[in-house]
Amino acid sequence: MKILMVCLGNICRSPLAEGILQEKADKAGLNWKVESAGTNGYHNGEAPHHLSQKVAKINGIDIGWQRSRQMQSERFDKYDEILPLPKMCWTI
Repeated sequence: MKILMVCLGNICRSPLAEGILQEKADKAGLNWKVESAGTNGYHNGEAPHHLSQKVAKINGIDIGWQRSRQMQSERFDKYDEILPLPKMCWTI
């Protein structure tokens, strides 16, 4: 199973969702490949937002190696599931 998580910039929601779902799939012994992308290219090549990395790290997941990339139409056929992530409000 190949799953793509998609948000706006691919630095907050989708990298965190990618890391969480991949971790859960691995622990469950599922042969899933989880990736993420953004609908725009504003942050292409950037690491996930420091707060997303912090939340992941607190929960034992490292997403610091991920790099933002923009969704491309040719990727629609590459994935079994494409999950859009709605906008969230961060409260600190």
